[in-house]
Amino acid sequence: MAELYVIGIGPGDAQSLTGAARTALDRAELICGYTLYVELLKPLYPDKETYTTGMTGELARCRWCLMQAAAGKTVALVCSGDAGVYGMASPVLELAPEYPAVKVEVIPGVTAALSGAALLGAPLGHDFCVVSLSDRLTDWTAIEKRLRMAARGDFAICLYNPASKHRADYLKRACDILLEEMDGSAVCGLVRMIGREGESYRVLDLKALRETEADMFTTVFIGSTQTREIAGRMVTPRGYRP
Repeated sequence: MAELYVIGIGPGDAQSLTGAARTALDRAELICGYTLYVELLKPLYPDKETYTTGMTGELARCRWCLMQAAAGKTVALVCSGDAGVYGMASPVLELAPEYPAVKVEVIPGVTAALSGAALLGAPLGHDFCVVSLSDRLTDWTAIEKRLRMAARGDFAICLYNPASKHRADYLKRACDILLEEMDGSAVCGLVRMIGREGESYRVLDLKALRETEADMFTTVFIGSTQTREIAGRMVTPRGYRP
């Protein structure tokens, strides 16, 4: 049966690729994905055939991969982080019934919530929510509701896509919503360029976070009422007691 691997490549550095991802990429004859993610893999697979598209071409990219697999090629469709977390697994599986000869296998990767959390310490040590601030596919009213409910539920919160060129104030808007439900001293953190050149991270409070610039390469963490800064690290206790 024809095979299409949908692969989360994690942050993009070689050491963050899972073993399953490396095995699937080794098997693939063709690697397809958003231009930046394919470029990150080129040092590992300089001789592989590649196909790239820019942003907003996701559905066409998925369909093209399914068509190539149906024609007999073993295809790897790559995305950053985990393929099932704001990734390409869901659109591929929505289209896959149109290509019954293609076997789709989803290969997990290290999503930014996990790789970013590791740099900060342990901000997701207890229950947490992940919310994307991108309103390209989700109405802002839904995003606002989810932020409020996460704060009221006292979850630690991880924010994806906190800002972009066209959404420069979205992190500030999100912080304003959270400040209506939370104390401004809540421990927060942000990580930028995870696993890539220029990687950085910072622990700060919610009031300071509101005044901080971010971009699409930034992942933001807002602690629960239990989250603490301990020796410069962001820690949400699991709840164990001596």
